[in-house]
Amino acid sequence: MSTVLETPRPLARSVPPTFRGPSEPATGLKLETLVDQYLAEQRELRPVERFARLHETDGVPLLEGHYRDLIPLTVPKPGQQYAFEVDIDRCSGCKACVSACHSLNGLDEGEAWREVGILSPPPKPVGRRGNIIPLTPVGAPKREEPAVSQFITTACHHCVEPSCLLGCPVLAYEKDPITGIVHHLDDQCIGCSYCVMKCPYEVPKYSVARGIVRKCDLCRGRLESDEAPACVQACPSKAIRVTLVEQVDVRKRWESDVVSENAVVSPRWLPDAPDPAITLPTTRYLSTRNQSDLVAVDHSRRPLQPAHWPLIGMLVLTQAGIGGFASELILELSGKGQSLPAVALSFALLAAGLVASVFHLGQPLKAWRVWLGWKTSWLSREAIALNLFAGVATTILVGRIASVLPIGQSLPERLQWVMNVICGVPALGFAVVTGLVAVGAQMMVYVDTRRRFWRLAETGPRFYLTTILLGSATTSLWVASPLQAGLILGASLLLGMSETRLWVGSKPGEGMELKRTRDLLQGPLRGEFKLRIILGVLGGILLPVWMLVRGGSDVAAALAAVAFATAIIERHLFFTAVSPNRMPGGL
Repeated sequence: MSTVLETPRPLARSVPPTFRGPSEPATGLKLETLVDQYLAEQRELRPVERFARLHETDGVPLLEGHYRDLIPLTVPKPGQQYAFEVDIDRCSGCKACVSACHSLNGLDEGEAWREVGILSPPPKPVGRRGNIIPLTPVGAPKREEPAVSQFITTACHHCVEPSCLLGCPVLAYEKDPITGIVHHLDDQCIGCSYCVMKCPYEVPKYSVARGIVRKCDLCRGRLESDEAPACVQACPSKAIRVTLVEQVDVRKRWESDVVSENAVVSPRWLPDAPDPAITLPTTRYLSTRNQSDLVAVDHSRRPLQPAHWPLIGMLVLTQAGIGGFASELILELSGKGQSLPAVALSFALLAAGLVASVFHLGQPLKAWRVWLGWKTSWLSREAIALNLFAGVATTILVGRIASVLPIGQSLPERLQWVMNVICGVPALGFAVVTGLVAVGAQMMVYVDTRRRFWRLAETGPRFYLTTILLGSATTSLWVASPLQAGLILGASLLLGMSETRLWVGSKPGEGMELKRTRDLLQGPLRGEFKLRIILGVLGGILLPVWMLVRGGSDVAAALAAVAFATAIIERHLFFTAVSPNRMPGGL
């Protein structure tokens, strides 16, 4: 008996007549194997392919006008660099870019590398009785005002000449030679925050938890992976993108006064923003609207700036020490010097000021790196000059101490000659010269920030007059001479005249910066400024005259105390009352 195995019956599948073979029956039914089914499916067009054939064009995408590339499709060529481009008309102020940047970079609470500001029509002036003063005279044609405000999203501009890089004393910044991205080296930073002062846009942000400064690096890791930065990717209206710019064109745009002929590009820069000629920013803001009548909503806001107490102590004490050596030199030239206690006190003040400066650093153990940026940073030059003066002052102090000891009087003739040189006028004169150079470097640290309140015409006299005032008051504790009283009187009068002129009246064309500073001195800082004037009159006029008439160590001690109190208040006002222009902020 045999068993017969039946062959399985093939599956029957109905196929369209279009795919019938020559041996197919007229009914349209075909017996197919599984392989035949796969081959039939390969001959069919998938939905995507069918859609593509139905919408074939000449190579131009149908929705080209509704989207754009968020990043360049090629790497920068020589002379080019990456840059942000912001279409102000698209920005809705949703701050999705701020949230994305915060999340991707793991920023601290309150730390933001991208911010959103508002440009709006200027507020209408209000009269004394509360009535609104018309902006135009009666009968004159009305000015057309923008119907809506505009939002401005800002981040690091990756400038052609970045002030943060040029001012950093430890070389913690680098500008990529290929991409042009200004990158911050976190492990190199000492947390001095000078780049925050140097950057007109206040882009670098100090992290208290880490003790260093951090900033936007245009998400260069994402760009290397052909991905858009976080802020660009997150913007729902595609208001931000990364483009390529020619550095030569950027330099020509900001260094010349020629207004761009392109009506789409803002003619110069954003209203109320810092002068772009300082750093040559690469960010382009596009808008089809007229922004000439817009101002930042925080246009007249007057927030107090940080006091920087370690810097106040450093400036006051080091200038007092330098002034003490200068006053001792003047006394020795007049035949009334050679006061060891006065030199020792001046040196102690100098040392205390150098120690106080370390407390301003977020990474004080890395303070030795402060000399690295001497080629471009005035902060490095200040540190070099102060340490040079400290070395010379130490040598003079040690020599004078040794000269009064028995061992100093029994030295050989050659060593005795060296001792006389160290203790004499030439060494003291060299120390004073290096000290005055150090004060000049201190002055340039703040002048180089380009803030109007810290300009050379104001900061220079303040620093040098304070040096004379404190130095003369210090040495008067041992030698109260008419010469010192005259120096104190003259320095105090000049300082008082300079500060009173700023507080009382304005000058034509001085700008909004000094107006905000004056409002601070007449508003929140009014009491402190009045106290400064009162102490200036007391310590700069009354006590010096009393010292000339009566003399005495008690008058000299009171004069020194008032002089130091006046200098501390003046330095506090120096830091807190400065009000530089900045990028448009929010409400």
